[in-house]
Amino acid sequence: MTKSSHRKINATELLYLFVIVFLGISLKSSAQTGEIRGTIYDKSSGEPLIYTHVKLLGKGIGGNSDQNGIYTISKIPEGSYTLICNALGFDTFKTTVNVKSNKLLTLNIYLNQVEIGLNEVRIEQNKSQNETRVGLSKIDITPQQIKTMPSVGGEADLAQYLQILPGVVSTGDQGGQLYIRGGSPVQNLVLLDGMPIYNAFHSIGLFSVFDPDIIRNVNVYTGGFDASYGGRISSVMDVNTRDGNQSRLAGDVSISPFVSKLEIEGPLRKFTEDQGGSSYLLSVRGSYLAQSAPVFYPYAGSNGLPYDFLDFYGKLTFNAPGGSKVDLFGFNFNDQVNLPGSTIYSWNSYGLGGKFVLLPSSSSTVIEGHFSYSYYTDHQTDPSNAPRNSDIGGFQTGLDFTYYPGKDLLKYGFEINGGQTDFNYVNSANQLLDQNSYTTTFSAYVHYNKVIGRLVIDPSVRMQFYADLNEFSFEPRIGLKYVLTDKLRLKGGAGMYSQNLFAATSDQDVVNLFYGYLTAPADLQDINGNVVASKIEKSWDVIGGIEADIAKNTTLSIEPYYKDFPQLVTINEYKQFNTDPDYLTESGKSYGVDFLLTYDKNPYYIWVTYSYSKVTYNDGVETFPPFWDRRNSINILAAYKIGKKQTWEVSARWTYGSGFPFTQTQGLYENQTFQGQGVNTNYINSNGTLGVQYAALDGGRLSDYSRLDVSVTKTYTFTRHRIFKVIATATNAYDRANVFYFDRINYVRVNQLPIMPSLSLNYAF
Repeated sequence: MTKSSHRKINATELLYLFVIVFLGISLKSSAQTGEIRGTIYDKSSGEPLIYTHVKLLGKGIGGNSDQNGIYTISKIPEGSYTLICNALGFDTFKTTVNVKSNKLLTLNIYLNQVEIGLNEVRIEQNKSQNETRVGLSKIDITPQQIKTMPSVGGEADLAQYLQILPGVVSTGDQGGQLYIRGGSPVQNLVLLDGMPIYNAFHSIGLFSVFDPDIIRNVNVYTGGFDASYGGRISSVMDVNTRDGNQSRLAGDVSISPFVSKLEIEGPLRKFTEDQGGSSYLLSVRGSYLAQSAPVFYPYAGSNGLPYDFLDFYGKLTFNAPGGSKVDLFGFNFNDQVNLPGSTIYSWNSYGLGGKFVLLPSSSSTVIEGHFSYSYYTDHQTDPSNAPRNSDIGGFQTGLDFTYYPGKDLLKYGFEINGGQTDFNYVNSANQLLDQNSYTTTFSAYVHYNKVIGRLVIDPSVRMQFYADLNEFSFEPRIGLKYVLTDKLRLKGGAGMYSQNLFAATSDQDVVNLFYGYLTAPADLQDINGNVVASKIEKSWDVIGGIEADIAKNTTLSIEPYYKDFPQLVTINEYKQFNTDPDYLTESGKSYGVDFLLTYDKNPYYIWVTYSYSKVTYNDGVETFPPFWDRRNSINILAAYKIGKKQTWEVSARWTYGSGFPFTQTQGLYENQTFQGQGVNTNYINSNGTLGVQYAALDGGRLSDYSRLDVSVTKTYTFTRHRIFKVIATATNAYDRANVFYFDRINYVRVNQLPIMPSLSLNYAF
């Protein structure tokens, strides 16, 4: 045997082998039984209809369409059947189909809109998902749910809805970020049509970068996500935009004291059943609180509300008659804050990308691909004249293959990510930390959801090779569900996750707006100066759960969880000399339990959550709670539609959170940095800067937080496509004084938003 025959397979070869093997399995499986596949459309607009139920009448065989509107029914014995399709707000579709052995029947379904849908359709859809998918720590969000929230400033937004999800902690109305089950924002994977978004939330914490009118659906995983997602260790927020209208010119315009927006869409080529169609979708949304607050809300503070943002999004869609499609899209989001004391913070983000769905006529495998480039730059200056800058950008491309053998699901794919980070930061000891690095990551995964009677098994595995670190990560994950009864289900799961991206924030800052991005250095050390073998951040996630249908239209979910972060990477806040390392490792733990109770039956919608959590970090010197360690959180959302035609809607949201940790000030002193002349500095005659002596890290607690938002909406319907809305809202309706931060230098408490009523106008056509 030659020496070359003993050569080990490298990571790249392993990924290629992995994909080839599972592609062969899928194509072989697809030719073994009779199958029906197609796409479900809204006939009036050409928009695919997601999560729509399809079944063969009287046979107990069926399923739901996916987020592309594609449905598959497989393992059907040869014969003639009646196929039926139900969707809320649409006529029932029924037709006869003839299934032949070893043949794939393509049947696209076009549904006509009606005024009223049947609630039983939603129940049947949920029942199918509950009994065939684990759905661990997963919450599906639709635009209709987002708009149920009291629309702060008259403008519904995903950021406001995310804040009421169990396990999600928001740091406030201003400077808000989302921390999910103990993880930091950099550990949350945010995707827009498959494209990574590095900052999805504006500095005024009521708004995201996503216009809800362009959203098709959002899949949120607060933990336990399967191997089709990777590169983050805490959570996933997968945002998918809808297609532009392929039948007519349509749009939406709104104005309020907070924001205004314009959304417009229409056909490039009108949609037909035999030729498909193409469309465009454009959205522009901007705030002007910095200008409007002194006029409408002068009591909000002597400096007003210094927040401005402007968001652009555009999309082109090309549909083939068989269901295959191509999307091309781009965005530009930016944000500007001018805080008191000459602190200026701004960021800008842009990206271009595309994705496609292929439905081969000879195989029931669904092939999806995506490619994109996105860039994010972050900048902050403050009175200390210590600027902070961070740039991150890169490309991403990948392929996914999905097949549905009966009630099961097989999905596999691969992905390549490449990027660059450029970072400059001055810590509290006036030491410069900087980095310019390039990264490349190769990933592959396989995910199989198997239904065995009342048991659902959902194993998956992801393999990631971090080329810049020459490090390989093998990440097994599993989810389990057991259907005890039609109304009670038990579930659980565990998984390993990794990422090579961390953020530069300081627990000693009174408010964190700057959020720089870095990658792990090759000489990463622990606090004792030892170079660590593995450079990537890691986590282990263990979750349990109970799902109960406690009454008709009423569900209760309980999920205890435990997260272990054996290795995290952070900037070295202890750095005092140039010889000290810039970055160190630390570890963390998070555990808690989330409760979610929902009642959804027209005209009522009620959502109640309670979360208990505890988060601790250890940097090798001390154990401390990070500043997002909120122990108790409660959210209550209630909405009611009034009248026979339901032209009035009243909604209210109340939230409560226990106090956040913060680092107290122990004293102030003159800080002489000896810059310029070094040891020859005349410290007797020269002036230093004001230094802060901090107490124990996050040893104090701020006061608790609560807020009530209310909204009343009146709808005027002139025609089916011409609708006018008047929306009256009040943010912080009982004017609670919630702390934003404490100005250490001037010894002044700064609060979150006071009561802020608003009136907005919205016209859709």
